Amino acid sequence: MRLDPIAGPLPTIPAGRFVLRPLRRSDAGLIQLYAGDRRVAEMTSTIPHPYPPGAAEAFVERALDPASGRAVWAIDGSAQGSSELLGLMALTRLDRDQAEIGYWVAPALWNAGYASEAVRAIVAANPLGLKALFASVFQDNPGSARVLTNAGFDYVGDAETFSVARNARVPTWTYIRKLG
Repeated sequence: MRLDPIAGPLPTIPAGRFVLRPLRRSDAGLIQLYAGDRRVAEMTSTIPHPYPPGAAEAFVERALDPASGRAVWAIDGSAQGSSELLGLMALTRLDRDQAEIGYWVAPALWNAGYASEAVRAIVAANPLGLKALFASVFQDNPGSARVLTNAGFDYVGDAETFSVARNARVPTWTYIRKLG
């Protein structure tokens, strides 16, 4: 399947305590630090644990390629005196003007509302002009499910996916949010 490229530069999106800004190469160090944390990796399907050297740089290079079909933003709190990378927010294009949303936040910030603010900001801005967003969360991560339902996502069913860090299939809940 070929994904449509992301047209033009990504916008910076204000989101309360931080901004969502386009990823930059200098983010690789903090991505390496946070994605290398087992707690982050095990709540995603694609981040391996241990996180190999050079994986963050390769991720950033793929994210910066418009042909990747993925738009990635850094959750950046530096303007408010926090870190320049608190986590990541991504939209992966699907067909028919839809995308899958994915996100993670540094473990020190869990349960502090950062993921909720980031998801609400992406939904409100709809920077890719989408008709719908999909998301899947692991069933042992009810906090991430609350992030989605609090942003207006509706539950559509159960599924499962493979988690690289867990080396296992993991039950998921799937959600949709109609836009526009």
